[in-house]
Amino acid sequence: MPDPRSLRSVSVIVPTYQEAAALPRLIARVAALRDQQPLDLELIISDDNSRDGTEEVVRAAGHSWVRLLVRTTDRGLSPAVLDGIHLARHDWLFVMDADLSHPPEVIPAMLDELERGADFVIGSRYVTGGSTDADWGLTRWLNSKVATLLARPFTAAHDPMAGFFGLHRRTFLQAEDLNPIGYKIALELIVKCRCQRLAEVPIHFVDRQVGESKLNVREQLKYIMHLRRLFIFKYPNSSYVLQFAVVGASGTVVNLGVLTLLLRAGWREAVAIAGGILVSFLTNFVLNRRFTFSYARGDGWPSQLLGFAGASALGMITNYAAALAFRGRFPGLPIQIAALVGIAAGMGLNFVTSRYLVFRKPRPAPVPPPASSPPAGEAELTVSVKEQQSR
Repeated sequence: MPDPRSLRSVSVIVPTYQEAAALPRLIARVAALRDQQPLDLELIISDDNSRDGTEEVVRAAGHSWVRLLVRTTDRGLSPAVLDGIHLARHDWLFVMDADLSHPPEVIPAMLDELERGADFVIGSRYVTGGSTDADWGLTRWLNSKVATLLARPFTAAHDPMAGFFGLHRRTFLQAEDLNPIGYKIALELIVKCRCQRLAEVPIHFVDRQVGESKLNVREQLKYIMHLRRLFIFKYPNSSYVLQFAVVGASGTVVNLGVLTLLLRAGWREAVAIAGGILVSFLTNFVLNRRFTFSYARGDGWPSQLLGFAGASALGMITNYAAALAFRGRFPGLPIQIAALVGIAAGMGLNFVTSRYLVFRKPRPAPVPPPASSPPAGEAELTVSVKEQQSR
């Protein structure tokens, strides 16, 4: 028997939902890996209260290194991974699927990359030597490639959509404001942990033999929402400016649309113009509060509405003054150029006052430390991280 001090300590977290049929094969493969490699490896099954026999499978396995976390709140793949990490006893943390799409035998090679200095390692389908089953399907391949392309502003990794990855606990503890949505937890950790040195180890991705894929249209929409969150996190000022500009452009469309409708309804021009301005002002406020500065939705809207009205009025005055000043400085240029300069100046001031005065970002609340891991036990069963923290 190898000296325990010479073993590399690894925690493998497996998020599951109704995958009891896959667990015996997974546990057997991991057990073989433990026998063949100098690893002190624990396997954490983080299950979303499947009630499909998962608990019985873990008990029947009879291994003290297999632990089951039954989650009864905040269900979802990404929260399941995070709760499993918080429960892990070891510092080298790996995540993989239960259906053996990811070969556990590659974990030692991935661990080698981390020990050589990588912040984050991915079991990759898309690097040299990686592959997928021939019957994986064009639709799934295309979906994966498009999702990878959309993630390009955040990482140059070839396979950031992978569910097979590893990192050290100290890297995980560097994470800021973790709020994953959907199933792409790897991308969340790469961005929020500010990982700079990524490594990818080739794997052969095997299509699942039991169970059903959790990927559907709803999850794809969640992915788009997730990308928006990550863009705001990584490029905060640029994202706010872009969203503010999009809302402003939509306000122009609303303004012209309301103006046209009121004129067709027989309203006087002066009233129709005022109506278009008022409605577009209100839609701009609602959209900026809901999307651009969504972090401020918890504050009272009446005071924000008054502040936004003041900021908009100041922006319009700046717009007018800047246009006149530019026109006076360059009288030979078309007046439309002066108008565009005024619009840019007014929008810039409107953005600054909205961002830092009207929709101020609240101070983040302190994050409580995770619950300490319970002592080792035989085929251990744990019920809900949330319940543990409240006891």
